Amino acid sequence: MFTPLNMNFEKNVVVRSHEQTPIASPAKDVMRIPLERAETESGHVTSIVEYKPGASFKPHRHPKGEEIFVLSGVFSDENGDYPAGTYIRNPPGSSHAPFSTEGCTIFVKLNQFDKNDDKKVVLNTSVEPWLPGQGNLEVMPLHHFAGKNTALVKWPQGERFVPHRHYGGEEILVLSGTFRDEWGVYPTGTWLRNGHLSTHHPWVEEETVILVKTGHLAHDVS
Repeated sequence: MFTPLNMNFEKNVVVRSHEQTPIASPAKDVMRIPLERAETESGHVTSIVEYKPGASFKPHRHPKGEEIFVLSGVFSDENGDYPAGTYIRNPPGSSHAPFSTEGCTIFVKLNQFDKNDDKKVVLNTSVEPWLPGQGNLEVMPLHHFAGKNTALVKWPQGERFVPHRHYGGEEILVLSGTFRDEWGVYPTGTWLRNGHLSTHHPWVEEETVILVKTGHLAHDVS
């Protein structure tokens, strides 16, 4: 019997992906590390997915959208090739047949879009500009809709942020370096989900880049 994984959005969650054992997907040579999952093969899900060289998925539809960040290698579908660092949003009702010729690893969020969030987005973050953020942070906005924001944030060595509260929650994937707060130490590959109105006081000791989503948990509390 299937048990939902990390679907209580009031609870803070930390998953160190490199400590997890990947599990098989329905597609041959595609493995995944589930981070949160409502059902076995449908509904709300967040995962880190590895395509072995030559692996592919059958054509399929995303009823409530799909959000992807390519972590390594080259991810592809019939619309193009997406190298490491590419951010993709496929809107509700979209479909594709993904594959990877050389192999890749991607961070994927499925079936979590607002029904009116219907814009397709493809950004190669290796060529997008960094903008000044608070303190000495640099920010690369990726998407904004109805109070929900997705961005890359670059922390310079030794940067310490002010204590703050997350209205609508915060979700982080550490892309490089090591992220820290008073609750723990989070190396590259760590996924954190801090719930609505959670607080922390983060800092880094080395340059660190994180993928951040905010504002999306206030109305998703189960």
